[in-house]
Amino acid sequence: MKSTFTRFIALFLIAFSATAFAAKDPADLEDTEEHPEITRFPGFYIDNSKRNDFNEFQFAIKADPDDGVTKEGKYWFVDYILKDGVRQPSTVELIRNYENAFRKVGGSLVKRHGEVAVFKVPRPDGERWVQISVDNGGYRYQLNIVDVAAMTQKVEFSANEMAAAIKANGFVALTGIVFDTGKATIKPESEALLAEVVSLLKNDKQLKLSVEGHTDNVGDKKMNADLSVKRAESVVQYLGSKGIETRRLKSAGKGDTVPVADNRTEDGRARNRRVELVKF
Repeated sequence: MKSTFTRFIALFLIAFSATAFAAKDPADLEDTEEHPEITRFPGFYIDNSKRNDFNEFQFAIKADPDDGVTKEGKYWFVDYILKDGVRQPSTVELIRNYENAFRKVGGSLVKRHGEVAVFKVPRPDGERWVQISVDNGGYRYQLNIVDVAAMTQKVEFSANEMAAAIKANGFVALTGIVFDTGKATIKPESEALLAEVVSLLKNDKQLKLSVEGHTDNVGDKKMNADLSVKRAESVVQYLGSKGIETRRLKSAGKGDTVPVADNRTEDGRARNRRVELVKF
């Protein structure tokens, strides 16, 4: 018992300080993964797992399973099953090992009732909540983990919201299509928003759009004008690569001639660096 516990604590603390995902066990099912900082109890394999950049989970801090506290942030789910021929730990042994390991790094038990225990663990930029749920007396257990954080907004507008704006105003202005500094190369973080533009055009087969590039007033005026043209052309080329007919698209560059905000402030310049989709 003592050697198993010591081994588990050692594995746990090594994993807790690691920056890469834990090594995969050959017994783990395909396309599953371990949490990068919370390792398994020895003798188990991963039957199922899930990881989301942002999700919510209701932690069972009360006996009523429908009552608890919901936390949002980066989310992991890992489902472990005992390997054949391995000694089965008890529910108490599983939960107590995790509790002691969490306490080693400053964590605490929030609530335990029966085969479910909830823990809170401090992190450099917030807190982590962990729920362990044990089944069949220790034959199987599951971890639900949330690194509490606000959601990073990835999509400025949905396809439906863009459609509504174009219907009301004849255009929509997008600041979420971003480019390398001084270039017309679209950055990867723009793809979620561009996917919504593709959906917009596929949802309305009659819609035709002029893609118009705008810059702030930093730098040479002619260079800004040329850059805005090239950026608009890059967006049109991207949309064409996703199956949008080029006859439904045209491009134009306005440079820094049509500001919508004060170029004297960083926020204003960011708003002026935009792509407008104008119905024609």
